[in-house]
Amino acid sequence: MADTIIFQSLPPRPAPVRTEGLVPWIRSNLFGSVPSAIATLIIGGVLFYFLPKLLNWAVFTATVVPNVDACRADGAGACWGVIAEKYRLILFGRYPFEEQWRPLVATLLLIALIVASCTRAFWSKWLAVLWVIVLAVYFVVMAGGVLGLSAVTTDRWGGLPLTIMLTTLSMVLAFPLALLVALGRRSSLPAIRSFCTVYVELVRGVPLISVLFMASFMFPLFMPQGVSIDVLIRALAGITLFTAAYLAEVIRGGLQALPKGQSEAAASLGLSYWQTQRKIILPQALAMVVPGIMNSFISMFKDTSLVSIVSMYELTGALGLALNSDANWRPFKLEGYIFIVAIYFCFCFAMSRYSLWIEKQTNKSRLR
Repeated sequence: MADTIIFQSLPPRPAPVRTEGLVPWIRSNLFGSVPSAIATLIIGGVLFYFLPKLLNWAVFTATVVPNVDACRADGAGACWGVIAEKYRLILFGRYPFEEQWRPLVATLLLIALIVASCTRAFWSKWLAVLWVIVLAVYFVVMAGGVLGLSAVTTDRWGGLPLTIMLTTLSMVLAFPLALLVALGRRSSLPAIRSFCTVYVELVRGVPLISVLFMASFMFPLFMPQGVSIDVLIRALAGITLFTAAYLAEVIRGGLQALPKGQSEAAASLGLSYWQTQRKIILPQALAMVVPGIMNSFISMFKDTSLVSIVSMYELTGALGLALNSDANWRPFKLEGYIFIVAIYFCFCFAMSRYSLWIEKQTNKSRLR
């Protein structure tokens, strides 16, 4: 007699836990463990206590009209009217008031160039030509003296255009210099290796403010009689040399992270030293240190505020110039600095997000 087969249904399994959406994100990130839940409750309690007061000061009782008496009235909150009153002086510094369309146009062109350089569709040999053209137009529009534009000396440049220009040119000049220094520190030639090491250690051993002081006040003392270099060029050179030293160490870390077999394999294929660096070593090393490179760029963007020591009024310096020259608006520095913080945050956040995009692009090859 054949065995009887009895089929027995299995009990239903629970539905899979949802891992996407707001509730799953809150559960995993804010209440994923007991310490995380305690920290979330503490931070939430602090926000619950202070956030209504902050909103009341910054939004509900704030004054947005440029009226000093309204800002000083009893019960008045934040005085955003100081921004409405002084924004042109904050953004453009001491540039002639009637000519401030020129730094606006020049800055928009420079920002558009940076955005184009960060877009894959524009990555071609013509991008270098575009950089030369836009930078030439930038300095022609800012300095004037040609095409019917009135001449404006560099000591009157300031505000956001000066900050963006110093950051952009410092990035462009410091990166190739940092590459050469990083390669020089790993060179087999003792003279080159020692020179690059002394440069890095010497520059990293002093603060940026001292480098700017030396470039602006001490360097002219060594120039021949009657020869003078513009303070903008001296400040730009100081920031570039300072940034290149830090950036070189970041790149050197990426070079040291690569196994020696990479260069040995290139040598076995008959590639020269520079072919090996350009086609094999540097692409991999730079992909490894994208966060460090971007961190150096963000730090440099913020460090441009130190040029105020050489009487160049960039964004933060222009804010002090705008408020210190007018006693009526001087008590509302906090609102002015919040405005400056918002500008710095927008640019730094944009650079950070672009760094994440670059990391995702470079990691595709490792996921294959």
